[in-house]
Amino acid sequence: MKILALDSTAVVGTVALCEDQKLVAHYTLNTGNTHSQTLLPMIESVLRSAEWEIDEIDLFAVSQGPGSFTGVRIGIATIKGLAFGKSIPCAGVSTLEALAYNLRCFDGILCPVMNARRAQVYNALFRCKDGVISRLCPDRAISIAELDQELAGMDAPIYLVGDGYDVTIEGLSKTAVCPVPEEMRMQSGYSVAMCGLAAYQNGQATDDTALAPVYLRQSQAERERAERLANQNT
Repeated sequence: MKILALDSTAVVGTVALCEDQKLVAHYTLNTGNTHSQTLLPMIESVLRSAEWEIDEIDLFAVSQGPGSFTGVRIGIATIKGLAFGKSIPCAGVSTLEALAYNLRCFDGILCPVMNARRAQVYNALFRCKDGVISRLCPDRAISIAELDQELAGMDAPIYLVGDGYDVTIEGLSKTAVCPVPEEMRMQSGYSVAMCGLAAYQNGQATDDTALAPVYLRQSQAERERAERLANQNT
């Protein structure tokens, strides 16, 4: 099965081509450029380098959130456009689950954290043993203080991953965490591909029409509008 996978949910943009579990091509940018400008050229580059055609793809995989509202929308829209009219299955995967997959070589508690601002992170917890990852809680938005309290009671080594790594470590006062190399903390197209393949094998893939983003909470514009409406009604 030929897989095209991408993630644009944070500053890092990443695209991978896989054949089953084999990584064929991987392109990652951490330049802060706008994903709307770079994502399609990255896809074209990996396809050209692998000498694949888009019509050869058997599965599209994409991180569907949580993450940057704009980045999530760009990734979903890109896959919808590529898959449109092709009857090719699409797998939307949790950004946090894909980040946890980066750390499958570590035994312990895997703790993906994405900076959600307002002293919060997007987070989920996973336990990893001998390369097998099991989910401990749903994706959520949680304050760093609450996460610190929860992690302090864990009975295994704790590994952070994601763009909230630094801000989370700064906010932890009760929890000791194990170091993770910087290159393993970033989004990985390969991890998205493997999570997407697992979703497909479990019957959880969909089509381009049903593929949808997952935000976990309202955008800043939506929150501000709700606050204005609430103030008008008081």
